[in-house]
Amino acid sequence: MRSLDENIESLSRAVLSEANGEADRILAEARSKAEAINQRAKEQAEAERREIIERAQLEANRLRSQSVATAQMKARTMELERREVLLDEVFQGARAQLASIQQWSDYNQISLRLLREALSQIETSEVVVRADAKTLSFFTEQVLDDMAKKFNTKLKIGEPLVGLTGVTVETADGHLHYDNTLETRLSRLQNALRSPVYHMLIGESL
Repeated sequence: MRSLDENIESLSRAVLSEANGEADRILAEARSKAEAINQRAKEQAEAERREIIERAQLEANRLRSQSVATAQMKARTMELERREVLLDEVFQGARAQLASIQQWSDYNQISLRLLREALSQIETSEVVVRADAKTLSFFTEQVLDDMAKKFNTKLKIGEPLVGLTGVTVETADGHLHYDNTLETRLSRLQNALRSPVYHMLIGESL
């Protein structure tokens, strides 16, 4: 028969053995949970890293696109500014050459057409006609009589135009006025002519 001390020792060993087993189980479970937590942390860190890289790439692409668009807009603006400067030079040159049209062999017919066009814009019983000296030289009494009959009005020659080429007409009271000088005609047509003139300047066919 075992003694009391032996029974106590045996019980103690059994308790210790069970405690060690429980401790090992708890420790294994803790290690497993720690590994799972560590793995989740690694996966989350990797996902965050990829997300940060993707956001950085998107931001870089946005900035690159923005820079390209800004550069393109700036280049387009500079191109338009150069175009406007070039066109202004062309029209200024053309305006400076308008007076030379009076040297054309058919300027007589041109001056009469300018007068007819101007008179067609004003319907009144009396019209004051003004023109530069060269143009006025073609407005003989016969021409004025014919024009007066054609437009059923009375024509009166006013003060000569200075610095302009062509004809202006106005009512006797000055309330209605029509400018048919070459300079004004060019100004009226300038906006419509800018595009075709530019295409010609850069060698493009219309």
